[in-house]
Amino acid sequence: MNVVRSLHTRRRMLAIGCRFGVAAALGGLFAPRLAFADWNKTAFEGKTLAEAYEALGVDGARESSDIQLMASDIAENGAVVPVQAISNLNNTTQIAFLVEKNPNALTALFTIGPDLVADVTTRIKMGETSNVIALVKADGKFYTATKEIKVTIGGCGG
Repeated sequence: MNVVRSLHTRRRMLAIGCRFGVAAALGGLFAPRLAFADWNKTAFEGKTLAEAYEALGVDGARESSDIQLMASDIAENGAVVPVQAISNLNNTTQIAFLVEKNPNALTALFTIGPDLVADVTTRIKMGETSNVIALVKADGKFYTATKEIKVTIGGCGG
């Protein structure tokens, strides 16, 4: 009798697991609802910080100690440079990463929903040693944190 009960339990667990797998594959359970990468074509095509800032609507961004920009001081391979920005500013709605000396300054742009923690991590490309800027929009104003990252092997190609 225990063997029959054991088989019944295994079959039931397999059925539950299959349902869960199908739901996950369809994205119903794990689909992001409030966090997503934003696409502002003009901003991403900006060759300089000034062009990217203009396309993003940035006017008078100022340095803030309420933003933590975390990255290694040295990137051995500029093709893959991990960076993280955490904003402790109230009502943060956007976090962007810009690289001053890249062929295109804006490398990543995230819209932050009202129920999310303003903490993003990504990998960016850097062609050479440069300042990396975390640009945060909070309460309709822009704030920055800057860190120089030294690149030993460039990653932006020719």
